[in-house]
Amino acid sequence: MQNLVNIHNILQEQSRLTIRRELLNEIDWNQRIIGIKGFRGVGKTTFLIDIVKEKFLNDKTCLYVNLNNFYFTKRKIISFADEFYKTGGKTLILDQIHKYPDWASELKTCYDNFPELQIIFSASPVLRVIEGNNELQNIAKIYHLEGLSFREYLNHQANLNFRRYTLQEILTDHVKIANEITEKIKPLAFLNDYLKDGFYPYFLDNKGFYNETLLKHINLALEIDVTYLNQIDLQYLPKLRKLLQIIASQTPFSPNVSKLSADVQTSRATIMNYLRYLKNARIINLLFSNGNEDEIKKPDLVFLHNTNLMYAIDPANISNNTLRQTFFYNQLGYQHQVKSSGKTDFKVDDQFHFSVGNKYTVPIDDESFAAADMIELGSGRTIPLWLFGFLY
Repeated sequence: MQNLVNIHNILQEQSRLTIRRELLNEIDWNQRIIGIKGFRGVGKTTFLIDIVKEKFLNDKTCLYVNLNNFYFTKRKIISFADEFYKTGGKTLILDQIHKYPDWASELKTCYDNFPELQIIFSASPVLRVIEGNNELQNIAKIYHLEGLSFREYLNHQANLNFRRYTLQEILTDHVKIANEITEKIKPLAFLNDYLKDGFYPYFLDNKGFYNETLLKHINLALEIDVTYLNQIDLQYLPKLRKLLQIIASQTPFSPNVSKLSADVQTSRATIMNYLRYLKNARIINLLFSNGNEDEIKKPDLVFLHNTNLMYAIDPANISNNTLRQTFFYNQLGYQHQVKSSGKTDFKVDDQFHFSVGNKYTVPIDDESFAAADMIELGSGRTIPLWLFGFLY
């Protein structure tokens, strides 16, 4: 254990460039089992280290360990937690719990046996922590670490501290909000860079290899998160990759499941499963007319999860309109329900209809809104598209 303590101490003493994520403010720290899920490379490990530095700096009752360590091939979590707890430990932070077998049952045992021990863990977005795990259903609280919002990216790049706004604030007071922001900075000067390489924090270390890093994480997500955690044989990996390439080349993609099954050479049912797996992995977004209730049916449209994926997977097939719609869905989809709309591009929270387009886009009626690109300030029901990047 002492070697793991030494690693913990080194990590909390290291100084490196990071972006503080506001999810730190949203977590209920009174929960005893806290899970942080997120796409590969989104910053889960950095986030856990930031928890140590912000809440437990030099606190010997807290310990961060990475379950990738070969130490845990011979030592069970329950045994390790028992020793840690008996020697005064109170907060155990477990990175990459999906790498460890029997993680769910051992977390439950820790919860039952060590009443004053808090466990914080990170996991792949594909991992079913609560779904299908009755033992954790009522005791674990799960949070998703999303990629950087446009607001977070802008704050970092310009060394500013703009706050986030609720959707209702933007809808009712967007002119005043946009005025206050544009008095300090030109947000459109940063938007294109964000769309290309600002969603994931890789740019902090080496922006020149951003797409290469993202492609590496996409492939790891397909090879490990999607296949291994969904118990798919690796021989079917080329089919998953083929499906993703088709989606990227035609996004927003209206799927013809019969044609897809022929192109990918698999069954219709498997195509539907693959779409759900890719969605759960935070690689694509599915747009339904009835939200998640329609997931047994084919989606109306398929988008890549964020615009950075578009540039990494198939940059030759990017249109401005696709960028706008993908950005809008991505920024709102994190905290709001986004559905397809019979009269506009999107329906949000079952009440707001949005048309998303260029600077000339206007609402189609007096009850809908327009998210217009390339305008700093809006008017009435026409709102600058970039402002929706301030929702989280």
